[in-house]
Amino acid sequence: MSAPIFKHQDLKLVQPSFDSKLTDLIIELDYLRKKTLQGSTHPQVFFQLKHIFHLLESIESARIEGNNTTIAEYIETKVDTQTKTNSGIQEIQNIENAMLFIEEHIQDTVINSKFISELHQMVVDGLSEKEEGDKTPGNYRKNNLIIAKSSHLPPDWIMVDNYMRELFDFINYDHGSKYDLLKAALAHHRFVWIHPFGNGNGRTVRVFTYAMLVKAGFNVNVGRIINPTAVFCSSRKDYYDNLAHADTGTEEGMLIWVEYVLKGLKEEIEKIDKLLDYQYLRKEILNPAITYALAQKYINSTESQILKKVVEKQVIQAADVKEFFVDKANTEISRQIKKLIEKKMLSPENKGSRKYVLRFDNNYLLRAIIKQLGDKGFLPIKDEVI
Repeated sequence: MSAPIFKHQDLKLVQPSFDSKLTDLIIELDYLRKKTLQGSTHPQVFFQLKHIFHLLESIESARIEGNNTTIAEYIETKVDTQTKTNSGIQEIQNIENAMLFIEEHIQDTVINSKFISELHQMVVDGLSEKEEGDKTPGNYRKNNLIIAKSSHLPPDWIMVDNYMRELFDFINYDHGSKYDLLKAALAHHRFVWIHPFGNGNGRTVRVFTYAMLVKAGFNVNVGRIINPTAVFCSSRKDYYDNLAHADTGTEEGMLIWVEYVLKGLKEEIEKIDKLLDYQYLRKEILNPAITYALAQKYINSTESQILKKVVEKQVIQAADVKEFFVDKANTEISRQIKKLIEKKMLSPENKGSRKYVLRFDNNYLLRAIIKQLGDKGFLPIKDEVI
C-alpha cells in the first residue's frame, strides 16, 4: 500500500532532527509507553486517583470554552446525587461520559467519521445552542465560522468533509509506531484548524486527542493516568500561541507545536507517576487530606483515627483499629466500619471481603484529596477554594 497523498501543506509527518529536543521527547515518551506500570500504591487507590484526574480534566476542558462551574459545585453532584444539575454541570458530565466511552471502546474502534460523530454527540448532549450545544449534533457544519479571539479563519464549510476524510486517512495510515505521538499532536492541530462542527470543537478535539493517546498505548486499563487536557489548560495563552505557530503551515511551526504538546504530556506523566510511590502519596496527599477533612468537619475524630490507620496500612481489618475502642465490644468496631462504608469512605478490598481500603472518589474526602493534589502542583486548576 502506497502512502496517501495529503493535499494541504501542514498535514504531513514533520521530521525532527536527530539531535533535537523533540526527538529526545519522542524517545522518552516511547519508553514511558512501554514501561511496566508498577509501584507501592494499592491499585484501588491508584484508580480512584485516575478518576479524580479525569474529573478535573473534564472541568478544565469545559472552562476553556467559558464554563464557570467551580470544583466545589461539581463535587456536590458526586457526593449528593440529588443535587440539581444545570447546563454547566451537564457540559462537564458530557465530557466525562465521552472519556468513559473512549476507555471502553477505543481499542476495538477505528478513528473515523462515525467515531468522531459519536464523540461530538456525547459532548453536546442535552445542551441548547445558548448552552454550548449544537443544533446538528454529530453532523459537520453547513456554514462558515469565525472563531472569537482568534486570527484563524476555518476553511469554507463545503471543504470540511474532504478535509476530515484526509485527516482520518492520515491517522489510520500505518507510518509505524514511532510516529504515533507525533501524529496525535499533528491531528489535534488539524482538527482545530478544520473546526468541523458548528460548536463543541474544542471539547471534542480534547477527548479525540485522549482517544489517540490511549489507542497509542497510554492505556488507562493497565493503570497509567494520562491527562492531556492539563497540557492545554495549564496556560490558555500558551495553548493558543502554539496553535498559532502550527497555523502557519510551516515545518518549523509544526515542530514548535508538536514539541509543546509532547513536552507537556511527558511532564504530566512523570508527575502523576509519582503517585505510584505510596510513601510519597501517604505523606504528601492522603494524611494531610484526612487532617483537612477533620478540620472542615467532613469527618469526626474517631473516623479520622480509623482512616489514618487505613492510610498507614493501605488495607485493614477490624483487629487493626481495636486500639481506638478500648473496653468496647467488637460489635462497636464493626458498627464504625459499617458507618464508614455507608459514607463511602471505606470499601471492601474484594467483594465479600472483611479487609478494607480507603475510598475517596465520591464523598467529602474528595474535596480534601483535590485540595492536596492542587497544593502539590498536580492539577491544572489553581487558586480555587475547594
